[in-house]
Formats: sequence, C-alpha cells, structure tokens
Amino acid sequence: MMRLLALAPLCVTGLVAPAAPAKNLIARHEASASMPFLEKPKNLDGTLAGDVGFDPLGLSEIDDLGVDLYWLREAEIKHGRVAMLATTGVIWVEIFGPLPGWPAADGRSQMDVFWDAWEEHPNAVVAGLVFITAIELVSGVATTAGRASGERAPGDFGLNPLKFEVTEAMALKEVKHGRLAMWAVMGQIGAGLATHDPAFGNLENFFA
Repeated sequence: MMRLLALAPLCVTGLVAPAAPAKNLIARHEASASMPFLEKPKNLDGTLAGDVGFDPLGLSEIDDLGVDLYWLREAEIKHGRVAMLATTGVIWVEIFGPLPGWPAADGRSQMDVFWDAWEEHPNAVVAGLVFITAIELVSGVATTAGRASGERAPGDFGLNPLKFEVTEAMALKEVKHGRLAMWAVMGQIGAGLATHDPAFGNLENFFA
C-alpha cells in the first residue's frame, strides 16, 4: 500500500502536459511601418490609402461620441482638400493678383489682406461662411449615413466631373497631397502672421 502511495504523484505528473516556456506565451506584436520602435496600431491594418501605421497619439483607437476611424478619415480627406485649395489660392493671388474689386496685397501677407476684404466686402465673407456651414451639414449627413450603411467610402461624394479613373494609386496621391497641403497652409498662415510678408517673400527670405 505504501508503495502505491509513493508512485501516485509520478502517475499524476505523467498525465499533465509540461508547462510551455514563458517566451512562447508572449504574443509578438507587429511593429509600425513608419515608426518601427512602436507597436502597429490595431485599427490601422493597411486598407486605408496612405496608412503606414503612423499614430503615436492613438487617435485611430477613439470610438466615442460618434468619432471613430471612419469619421477621422473623412475629416482628414476633407481638410486635405480644403488645404490644397487654400494653398493654391494664396499662390495664385500672389502671382496673378486678386479678382476685380477686391483688395490687393501690395507686398503684404494674404493674412493681412483678409482683414481688408472683411472691411470692404463683409457680406461676401459672411456668405462664404454660410456656404461652408451648409456644406458641413450636408457632408455630416452623408458621413453618418455612409458609416451606418458601410456602402460609402470616406470622402466619396460622387463628384468627379472630369471622369478620372478612381484607383488605389489616385486615392494615395490625394491623401499624400492633402497632408502636404495641410502643412503648407499652416506654414503660410503662421509665417504671414509673424512676418506680414507674402508667401514668396518669406520663401525668399528663408533662402537668403
């Protein structure tokens, strides 16, 4: 009987699989393509155009009060498009001048010229703000409906008068150009407010 009791622990341990090494229990996370020293964000799987896993602030993981990855991509594309128009507009006016009846820069920043336009054409400025508000309301409805149905890509309003072929390459170009334009317009505004010089003047002074 004593012999059987002595062999019992050996029988039990023989039926239990040995514990796996601790190193095999640690899940290996994929590194971000843009920042290899950080973990790849879980919601950025590469399906969105321009997604290189860059999200050091963790914004892609927000999912509260109607804000999620779909809403954030919609906002990025919208702001990128506005920035491209704004950056081009500043350059156009500095090269070719303003529309007839609107104040000229005369060597000043377009940020300063805006206040001249506000004083001379306040109704036009207010009408522009009302128009932008209307667009925001319409786009907000489209964004909400598109997110709920899953049938609309972020930023897709079906506006393609020149019939460009919609490809992944074109989508990537739009995102890249939009991001660059957002940096550019921030530079134009910041430098204009700081120096009161036109954009090309600030560029010339930078390389002088």
